[in-house]
Amino acid sequence: MQGTVDGFSYGAVTPLVAYAMACLGGALGLRCTTRSLLVTHSRRPAWLALGSAAIGSGIWTMHFVAMMGFSIKEAPIHYDKTITYASLALAVVMVGVGVFIVGYRGATGTSLFTGGTITGLGVASMHYLGMAGMRFHGRFTYNTLTVGASVVIGVVAATAALWAAGRVRGFLWSVGASLVMGLAVSGMHYTGMAALSVHLDGAAHGGGGAPEPSLLAPMLIGPLAFLLIAGVVVIFDPLMVTGRPGFRPVEHKPGVPAAAVAPRTERRPALHQERRPVLRPEHHAARTPQNR
Repeated sequence: MQGTVDGFSYGAVTPLVAYAMACLGGALGLRCTTRSLLVTHSRRPAWLALGSAAIGSGIWTMHFVAMMGFSIKEAPIHYDKTITYASLALAVVMVGVGVFIVGYRGATGTSLFTGGTITGLGVASMHYLGMAGMRFHGRFTYNTLTVGASVVIGVVAATAALWAAGRVRGFLWSVGASLVMGLAVSGMHYTGMAALSVHLDGAAHGGGGAPEPSLLAPMLIGPLAFLLIAGVVVIFDPLMVTGRPGFRPVEHKPGVPAAAVAPRTERRPALHQERRPVLRPEHHAARTPQNR
């Protein structure tokens, strides 16, 4: 039996809030990744980890806010909490791998392609694992071509975001990049949902509809709280918002590890004054008028 699916049970509310969550996570992640280029090698992993968690949490929150508006007319929907939280962990880990690759190897060439591909696959994997955590009297089937299109959108969006993190200068440019990233992530989600078909079994007897907000809201509290904390970090770190004057990302040369190249903003200015030699007592004696 074919199920009747509605992805917008609450109208435009859930898509708009979901888009805002994707933009928020993307903006925080981009600024943290950019900030990692301004600090010493020992502090870089902390900023990259914070950026990875922000992007992953934002994408995951976007997905499940959007799923609040998803309903099956003939069957109620529930969620497996273990699989649902596993999809969050998967998103953070795979996004982290991509972010660390770009953070240490540079946002160019093979590093950018590899990091963007891993991150994009992480976004797509999170989506479909999250869908696997849904419980109802039936099963999902997917159109292969549409699924492939959603994965491509995810990879392209992730690659563009990582490029922006390593190249875009200035707060306003980062905000613009996060808006584009949020649009791409939302597009990936709804493209994946368009590939979906619902097949019900004989146990479905009606009484379906959109999940109650109280069903998903408790699971969203943790990621939302983390995004709030990350936002506070951004607000109270001036360099995260404004950047340093004249900041330019480190140019990574082939064969030279990124960690071996110090950011230009951290290089100490050259001392042009010649240091005068220290004269020992015998030197002073040699310079007396009698000895000249």
